[in-house]
Amino acid sequence: MEDAIAAFLLGFPALLSIANPIGGAFAFTALTGAFTAAQRERVARLVAFYTLIVGLVALLTGSFVLAFFGVTLSAVRVAGGFMIVVGAWGMLNGMDHPDGDRIHAANEHNVADVAFVPLTMPLTAGPGMISVAVALGSERPETMSPGRNELAFIAGLILAMIAVVVTVWLIFRSADRIVRRYTSSGLRTLNRLIGFLLLCIGVQIMINGVEGVLGPLLAAR
Repeated sequence: MEDAIAAFLLGFPALLSIANPIGGAFAFTALTGAFTAAQRERVARLVAFYTLIVGLVALLTGSFVLAFFGVTLSAVRVAGGFMIVVGAWGMLNGMDHPDGDRIHAANEHNVADVAFVPLTMPLTAGPGMISVAVALGSERPETMSPGRNELAFIAGLILAMIAVVVTVWLIFRSADRIVRRYTSSGLRTLNRLIGFLLLCIGVQIMINGVEGVLGPLLAAR
């Protein structure tokens, strides 16, 4: 149980910060402005479903795919942490969402197209989410009694992914109301708070990766 809770507490804030559903709500509103309420609800459900599929595949199989290509877990941790840090730095410096301009130009697409591109890829479950999910999957404990603790750790990460997806769905389906309530200054403040949390998580994942690289080298001396 402790491993599951630790995995959830590690995974949920990292994945939620990368998904950034509050920022995505503005893009969602711009993309679905011409849709009916039923169509917007369907788009929100599809985005949640696509995000869950992409996230779980990256979380559960990403490390095995990387092993096939000879990429170490330490390298994944450093790269995933670096991507988090880059995104967090942009949020702390007040950068808008990187895909905002492209998203505003895409509002003529149909419901299914808009749900997958760009709302899921690359907005909610893009390269950042995939990298972080793979990095989190690689964080599973390596010294443990066979089976039990590792399964609990993976279960915690899966629950974290599900919780993120539910949060994305709830925020996107209420995007119109959220956009009306937030002022531009309020959104900037929220983005900076999320960015700071994201920065800390990214640095910690990078530290874990560097320890994985340097630890055996220092131990050999």
